[in-house]
Amino acid sequence: MQNLNFPNYSFRFKNSENKHYIFDEIRKKFMLLTPEEWVRQHVIHFLLHEKHYPKSHINVEKVVAVNGMKKRYDLVVFRADGSIFLIVECKAPSVSITQDTFDQIARYNFTLQASYLMITNGLNHYFCQMDFENQKYIFLHELPENLN
Repeated sequence: MQNLNFPNYSFRFKNSENKHYIFDEIRKKFMLLTPEEWVRQHVIHFLLHEKHYPKSHINVEKVVAVNGMKKRYDLVVFRADGSIFLIVECKAPSVSITQDTFDQIARYNFTLQASYLMITNGLNHYFCQMDFENQKYIFLHELPENLN
């Protein structure tokens, strides 16, 4: 797999029936190793080891209803009170991050109401803080380390 713009992390891998799998610490199972999953697993380790977010506050690939349609988010980080702190949208490294990517996560956030957004293809990372009053997001250099 391609080197990504994250620190080096240790991953568990397995091969089965000529397919490669990577262990997901949140879902507690091996997942098919696709380019997007490679990015997702790096983000999980980044959130756990660099940002020190509790493992129990991270949720991976769940369905959410957006405008009456079922969509699946990549990662969500919850606060202790159950409100959503962060939504993460992961793309494969070969996928460029465009305005459409920001529009996608913004649509999810109309429903989820997260305070922060992260968009990454593993090479480029974008962090935003929501300004709900003015209906816009503010770009940040990095995510906060606490979930307040």
